[in-house]
Amino acid sequence: MEFGFIEYLVYSTLNILKEHSDVLVIYFPMLMVVEIPLLFTTFTGIVFWYRRAKLRGPLKIAPSVSCIITCYGEGDAIKDTILTLCEQIYPGNIQIIPVIDGAKQNADTYQAALDCLPLAKKYHNRTIDILPKWQRGGRVSTLNAGLYRAKGEIVINVDGDTSFDNSMVYEMMKEFEDPNVPAVGGSLRVRNWNKSMVTRMQALEYMISMQAGKTGLAEWNLINNISGAFGAFRRKFLQQIGGWDTHSAEDLDLTVRIKQYMTRHPNIRIPFATKAIGHTDAPETWSELFWQRMRWDGDLLFLYLRKHPYAFSPKLLGFKGFVFTLIYGVLQNILMPLLVVLFNIYLITYYNMELFLAMIIVQFFVYLVLSLIHFFIFLFAISERPRQDMKIIYWLLYFPFPIYTLVTRVFSAIAILNEVFRRGHEESNMAPWWVLKKGKKF
Repeated sequence: MEFGFIEYLVYSTLNILKEHSDVLVIYFPMLMVVEIPLLFTTFTGIVFWYRRAKLRGPLKIAPSVSCIITCYGEGDAIKDTILTLCEQIYPGNIQIIPVIDGAKQNADTYQAALDCLPLAKKYHNRTIDILPKWQRGGRVSTLNAGLYRAKGEIVINVDGDTSFDNSMVYEMMKEFEDPNVPAVGGSLRVRNWNKSMVTRMQALEYMISMQAGKTGLAEWNLINNISGAFGAFRRKFLQQIGGWDTHSAEDLDLTVRIKQYMTRHPNIRIPFATKAIGHTDAPETWSELFWQRMRWDGDLLFLYLRKHPYAFSPKLLGFKGFVFTLIYGVLQNILMPLLVVLFNIYLITYYNMELFLAMIIVQFFVYLVLSLIHFFIFLFAISERPRQDMKIIYWLLYFPFPIYTLVTRVFSAIAILNEVFRRGHEESNMAPWWVLKKGKKF
């Protein structure tokens, strides 16, 4: 692209926006009220985390650990999950519990778990305790069955298609040195990141929004969710609050229930184990990504506004947690996707295509700068694989508006409308229909 063309583009854009400054008056408050304060909170949190991590000594505790692996149709993929749990450098006992949901119809997955039994004899302090559930009951029943079988002081829930760095459990346990920590979130990375453009975009999203974002927010005790694919809990605390609950988004549901203890027990913290790394496969096509986001984003509205509306109270969450959940749980994740779509429709309908394109250019450069800042902070302060992560930097050009970020916002808007008008959470594939039907209707 020649410099002259870029210069022409910039001047044209500025002239168009100068004639329609009212559009900027609508756009920039959205940026200043939501995006900038979140960036400031995240970045200052990362600075505090970085300083704390540098001063931290070796692990001082070695509680027994139970790893519940939710298995359904993974087949041989669960061998990698079990093997990486056996190979942990953690010196304490680890009980590995692969729970096979619907073991009768998933005989290959069950057989793959049985093939791993000899592994336990090769590694000190490791046991494999396979739990076949002959009738499929869904993800929540799988997790609760594993919790019933668990003997460890700490329970880690993982997905059957996830593998781990050898230091994962060691890093997780560092956070449990604080007796006021009931639960810890783990870092997930995209294992198949170089399969397609879609997986590369998700790899960037996991680095910027999840690993870096949750690191910063956790330092302010504002972590928004403990991933269902990778989280850790004190077993007695988890049993005390009733384990996992049916319906959709059992991970966010559990996090919301834990956070309701914040005011009654103000010392409770939910940290994020930034260096405890899990690797998972992400959707490889736009179609697969769309259906994943239909479940993820629709569940946000269901959990926040249908199942736990009473939780939005400073008396339960504390004032800080209440304000954060209101702005970044409801406003950013539920209302913002709808506002973004409506804003762009408004531009095309009431103005013209030139102004619409000018605003797209403005949004692209604004979010490209923010994404670059995010990425380099992640690379230099957080990443444990900076050379490998640097290879993906060229794909940042496709990450901001109007490409990946706008597409995922549109997916979110559709998911939210699907939940509002069609109660989309009732179409979840996380459990068979008869399990969902038996659950309470919210």
